[in-house]
Amino acid sequence: MSSGEILGRRAAREALARQEAAAVAPLKVLVVCTGNICRSPLAEQVLRARFAAAGVEAHVASAGTRALVAHDMTPEAAALAVEYGGGGERHSAQLLTAELIADADLVVTATREHRSAVVSMYPKSTRYAFTLNQLARLTAGSTVEPSPTHPETIMSYVEAIAASRGLAPPPVDAGDDDIEDPYRQSAAVYARAAAAIDAAVTTITTGITAFIGKR
Repeated sequence: MSSGEILGRRAAREALARQEAAAVAPLKVLVVCTGNICRSPLAEQVLRARFAAAGVEAHVASAGTRALVAHDMTPEAAALAVEYGGGGERHSAQLLTAELIADADLVVTATREHRSAVVSMYPKSTRYAFTLNQLARLTAGSTVEPSPTHPETIMSYVEAIAASRGLAPPPVDAGDDDIEDPYRQSAAVYARAAAAIDAAVTTITTGITAFIGKR
């Protein structure tokens, strides 16, 4: 057997190993907002609960671009997280870092400004960073098919959604891709933000679980 054939077989084995690892490895999701005490931990807890209910193994974390480090969620956000099915886990706010972004398979942010901060900090994340509402919008209008590199895995779904980003029509109002900040706002603002997060999470998790056959 020639050295070229040996290298070719080795590359094929390595590609198969990567594919198999992608099929079984937990999805790593990072949710980003500003202080990491309202929107992102609420979304984190609801996402974690929805994935668990669907039988999808996922590690979900959150961070803030200007995090109130070590602070708990606001009482309003914590109550709403439980109302929408979150587990009520203890939260400790953390600062967004390039390492957290690099370690994630999928980054979802509260606003376009947060997504810009993510991509500025770690440019490679442009392929897998979305605002929460943007990802929900793309998911709702998507007819993605499994890719040949990672058939029917969550990563192939993320890849396909990212590839469709330039083809999907933009929202009527660019601000529709953002979730308003309820910090130090009224109960009504908290309720609107939580409802928007819940709607986006529902669409995203439904799309992912259907794609990988976890209906």
